[in-house]
Amino acid sequence: MSPRRKQPPQLSLFGASEPPPQPLAPAALATAAMAARLPATLRLGTSSWTFPGWQGLVWADRLSEARLGSEGLSIYGSHPLLRTVGIDRTFYAPVQADVFAGYAAQVPAEFRFLVKAHEACTLARFPRHARYGAQRGEANDRFLDPAWATDVVVAPAVEGLGAKLGPILFQLPPQAPSSLGAFAERLHGFLAALPKGPLYAVELRNGALLTPPYLEALADVGAVHCLNVHAGMVPLAEQLRRFDPLRGPAVVVRWMLRDGLDYEGAVARYRPFSALVDEDPANRELIAQLALDAALRGLPTFVIINNKAEGSAPLSAAALAARIAALGGPLYSGGQR
Repeated sequence: MSPRRKQPPQLSLFGASEPPPQPLAPAALATAAMAARLPATLRLGTSSWTFPGWQGLVWADRLSEARLGSEGLSIYGSHPLLRTVGIDRTFYAPVQADVFAGYAAQVPAEFRFLVKAHEACTLARFPRHARYGAQRGEANDRFLDPAWATDVVVAPAVEGLGAKLGPILFQLPPQAPSSLGAFAERLHGFLAALPKGPLYAVELRNGALLTPPYLEALADVGAVHCLNVHAGMVPLAEQLRRFDPLRGPAVVVRWMLRDGLDYEGAVARYRPFSALVDEDPANRELIAQLALDAALRGLPTFVIINNKAEGSAPLSAAALAARIAALGGPLYSGGQR
């Protein structure tokens, strides 16, 4: 009898050099007790999830951006503190319902997504930037077009994400002073014509638009102003002085970019987004108190944090959660999630 030939070992589904990613980092697991002390109505999350520099904070392994794009969401979704996330790619290009469904399948039932609407919904004129090609500087006929927004933004998100859909966010760039007079009226018509059901949020990038007519337009259709910490917007404290977010159906906050930095400068300063470089205790305190006030009224609250706020979104979320837990004391303890 001839000797039996030794069979080669079977390759894993991930290939010999791509073992399955390990689950959450120990530091992420350690946040479970603090997460249990937060209001059940509050969801903390980050602007995206594809950052290799979060190894040790979220990921147990060092993972490439490509692998995080395909496998990271399921790990992120098991993080005790992170119960929501922003989908930023939808701002740059439309996403089909099946892609949204793929995201929804990777996270728990109580998880929610904030979906950024495609920028063509909110650009009155295309910027003179190379990525806009032949449309550079041209007027945009899809600006605040409810039919286009329904087909390209709302319908795919509703179909694909289902109950896991959180706010749909319309991020408006700074508007020319000449357009301010008709802005609130046009925005009202746009929002009123969108399908009923989703929570619509509007984010401004210049304080001149944050006027009583704008706020009345939102209130009339059940939409909300997205409170945002951004170098181009009036400070969060000023936004809170101009209106009461607790009178709406929900509270939406995006803690994005600290004053004094532009996007490129913040990336250069904070990459790989693994440490709190420039802590912002003043805005942290405002957001923490707002989250508690909203919880007392039973309002759904979404707080989305960017790496460029303080240097590392997961660490900002942990620091914010600790402050909320400290301010809330025993009020929200006892496993009310």
